[in-house]
Amino acid sequence: MAKVGSFDRSVDAGSVALGVKLDSIPFSGYHVVIIAILALVGFVEGYDLVMTGSLLLLAKQPLHLTGSDIRWLAVGPTLMLCIGGFLSSAVSDHWSRKTVMLIGVIATTFLTLLIPLVQTARQLIILRLLTGFGAGGAVSAAFPIAAELMPAQHRRTYGAVYEMALASSFTIVPFLAFLLADNVEAFRPLALPGGLAVTVVPVLVYLGIPESPRWHLRRGNVKAAVDVVNRIIGRCGSRVSPLTVAGLGESDYRRGGLPPYWSLFAHGQLRWTLVGILAGVCAGTAYFLIAVLLPKALSDQGAAVSLSFGLSSLIFFASIPGKAFTGFLMEIIGRRWTIAYALAGSIPGLCLMLLAHQAGEYATVVMVAGSLITGFTVLSAFTATRVYLSEQFPTELRGRGHIFGESFGRLFAGVLAPYLMEPHTGSATIFFGTILAVVCVGAFIPVGFGRETVGQLEAVSEGVPAPA
Repeated sequence: MAKVGSFDRSVDAGSVALGVKLDSIPFSGYHVVIIAILALVGFVEGYDLVMTGSLLLLAKQPLHLTGSDIRWLAVGPTLMLCIGGFLSSAVSDHWSRKTVMLIGVIATTFLTLLIPLVQTARQLIILRLLTGFGAGGAVSAAFPIAAELMPAQHRRTYGAVYEMALASSFTIVPFLAFLLADNVEAFRPLALPGGLAVTVVPVLVYLGIPESPRWHLRRGNVKAAVDVVNRIIGRCGSRVSPLTVAGLGESDYRRGGLPPYWSLFAHGQLRWTLVGILAGVCAGTAYFLIAVLLPKALSDQGAAVSLSFGLSSLIFFASIPGKAFTGFLMEIIGRRWTIAYALAGSIPGLCLMLLAHQAGEYATVVMVAGSLITGFTVLSAFTATRVYLSEQFPTELRGRGHIFGESFGRLFAGVLAPYLMEPHTGSATIFFGTILAVVCVGAFIPVGFGRETVGQLEAVSEGVPAPA
């Protein structure tokens, strides 16, 4: 078996020069267009995936879902999301980031469009499993793309807007489920908005998102990298001088090819890979337990179905301003302390949700207050955790590293945790207590073991100083 050795993090000065040029481009309407298209991808992918929690209730009666069917729907799509993510990770950095995203977006939206046609529980389960598999690359590819296109100080801007778009979809799905709850076939119209996006979103991605010039450069396509940078400069108003091939100096990027996949775990990289993944796992566990199981948990604990959907919508609604605030904090106190704030800040909210059933006639008020705090904090952590994960890897590993990190994290947060918790949703102590324990651990990991990644991308991810 090949030995995993030390990973050489040295980088050609041309890579730094290209990164500095991208960071020098003033923020403009073109950057807004890129953010808006990627945020739309996030909204649609979020809509298509977060339907799982609503389907567990809305499809139960018309499709006669059994306990086994419900468990498959709860964890199966996320398991396939992980498998699809590992496959996408294997080809990322070899294939372009945009190609990986396009394949995923087309697959998920088309399969969601077929949900209104299902007649049996088996058909629904198969569609959701395939949707999860197709989404494996799309849900993660946006962050390597944005990390490599956004100026350094606006990686947080993108992260906040993208996550706010996700939160909007997480809010709208349970709200629509709440409105449709009296319709016995409600799961069919619920799927239509996410499915019909197949006619619009892939076209916008193909026409509106440039390929990463950093990716071109690392593959040795120096002229292509320079051309992309200059097109971005032109679309941003030509307020900085164009980049030239000579300005990148001698290029030696492809002499040894891309580093092997196992470089993610090599000496010099392993620690950052683990820190990025573990920070995401802790925040992701809280998210998946709430997104997938909160409606069922509240229903099992005695709440009405409509109230369960209403509280689920409310908690994600609170995460919209929460994610904007998290993005604001990222450049002020840094990524690590922002993640610590987001996870530790949810402790009071989770305690209120845990104890709400003991509040008598005020139980609903206590649960609402806990939901607002939890949504504003831990469910808003992904603005920081996902940007932080992308920043742990050098360019030649970023596509594989980010998608692998999110996919590996989902195995625990999105598959194992819901699978183990689904039989215990009727116990507030076990359900909310588990989330509480996870966020306490997660708040410490980036502060205790991580590094700060604010600044020029090559300087923080490849260990080289940015030019003065």
